Amino acid sequence: MLTGAYVGRERAADRERRAPLASPGSGTDFAAFYRAERGWLFHYFRRRIGRDAAPDLVQEAFTRLLRSGALDRVEYPRPYLARIAHNLLIKRARKIMREGGIACQFDETCDAPVAPEQEQHVEVMELRRSYRRALRPLSRKTRRIFLMHRLRGMTYRNIADELGISNKAVEKHIGRALARCRRVVLAHRE
Repeated sequence: MLTGAYVGRERAADRERRAPLASPGSGTDFAAFYRAERGWLFHYFRRRIGRDAAPDLVQEAFTRLLRSGALDRVEYPRPYLARIAHNLLIKRARKIMREGGIACQFDETCDAPVAPEQEQHVEVMELRRSYRRALRPLSRKTRRIFLMHRLRGMTYRNIADELGISNKAVEKHIGRALARCRRVVLAHRE
């Protein structure tokens, strides 16, 4: 087997001696290698070129490793992957220099400040999950009254008439549900 990042031609006799062993370049081994190494490689690229281009370069590095077929010929594939990554950075820098030396072009239509919609969407979904978890331990009746008021927009009087209870009882049930939701929201903010 070869050591380091050097990949050369093997003799046929060496390949035959290794044949009974499982090939490190097989699909499952490559997938395990990818899962184990993609984290540090992403951080390597992120530190050098930024968060936006890092995922593309990670994918390109692993694609080059897989296409080279070197994974099953190299004893230490991580340094070989590091060399591929370094070469990709050099290639990228050369390309930028050829195109006029601008590393990050500013496009007003794409780079204009906008509200982080995706982040807000994720927060809203988390808050909804928190509300569902908060309402689950409440009694069925309290939960039903709260949802009738909040989701259907029914007034306390309409809820009381429909369920055959007093207006004060509806207030009491909604107060319990709101107190429970308030605790969840405060815990969610911390």
